[in-house]
Amino acid sequence: MKFTVTEHARKRCARRGIDLQWISEAIQNPRETFPDLVDPDATHLCYDVPQRGFRTLRVVVNDSVDPPRIITAFFEG
Repeated sequence: MKFTVTEHARKRCARRGIDLQWISEAIQNPRETFPDLVDPDATHLCYDVPQRGFRTLRVVVNDSVDPPRIITAFFEG
């Protein structure tokens, strides 16, 4: 699936060791989704990453644009 990544998200993913393929998987197969409490255009996607012992990756995406824009991503906990 096509998506764009903000510079902020790109830097955070590099620092946190988050593979862009995992973000793609989160977009296509989220375990859970919920709206952002502040930004009405943002959605949080949760995806359990097998390569990281099924830790939950949270991806914040602006899905009101085409293609969706990744705002940030991080592992919970």
